[in-house]
Amino acid sequence: MTILVTGATGLVGERLVPRLVEAGLACRLLLRTGKTCPPGATAVTGDILDRSTLSEAVRSVSAILHLAAVFRSPDSDLIWRSNLEGTRNLIAAVQADAPRARFIMASTAHVYDRASTAPARETDPVEPQHAYPASKVAAEGLLRESGLTWSVLRFPFVYGDGDGHLEMLPKHLVASGFHPANRMSTLHHRDVAAAMWLALAGAFDGRIVNLSDEAPTTVYELVKLVGQRMEASAEAMRDPWYLHVDASLARSLGFRPTVRTVHQAAQEGIL
Repeated sequence: MTILVTGATGLVGERLVPRLVEAGLACRLLLRTGKTCPPGATAVTGDILDRSTLSEAVRSVSAILHLAAVFRSPDSDLIWRSNLEGTRNLIAAVQADAPRARFIMASTAHVYDRASTAPARETDPVEPQHAYPASKVAAEGLLRESGLTWSVLRFPFVYGDGDGHLEMLPKHLVASGFHPANRMSTLHHRDVAAAMWLALAGAFDGRIVNLSDEAPTTVYELVKLVGQRMEASAEAMRDPWYLHVDASLARSLGFRPTVRTVHQAAQEGIL
């Protein structure tokens, strides 16, 4: 099986690709000029914003793992162009040159309503408040209507393998109005790979699927785990279910996280 990976040098891709290569998959990576291809994979130069570079990238592949996205950027136009128009270009290339390929797209738990009254399920309304999740919802719609074999994986807060993501968390919490007692769903990179294996095998075909480990963790605990401090608060907590997802569908389709909690990751030294 040959798969094309976009976003292979990003937070998720950089840690996923070596696991795929180690498992024996032939990985073709769409890389912009100047990017280094990791050992064991094959690079094809291109850019999802340039449709003319994508035909060679997708030709003869069995699956596409579409991880490329712009997340934290003050440039909302760049976010929309990358996440929506880039996906549109990639879908068009697959339709033309690899119509039987399985198209797996990474999305986000940020799409759900901040004021949810329970852990968010895939059937809940989406109410994205910022450019990143809004562009992801729009891209999901393109894929669902593409006629391709597709799945959408909505990731929670992804961490582990020394990626620095947990260390970056404290500076975003205050600006985003989080209460110390807010709980977030999380997922270790090891289980991102486990979910991708299921997706590549077709377990999630035609579905949007929430992913998470087994225990949403308070942001107070997450900050403490990386040696930092968050002030306690006696104020009433607002939006207690924001970024807390229901992953029961994924469980019913065979997904079982091997890193069950962030505390397990800390004990194993794999934060």
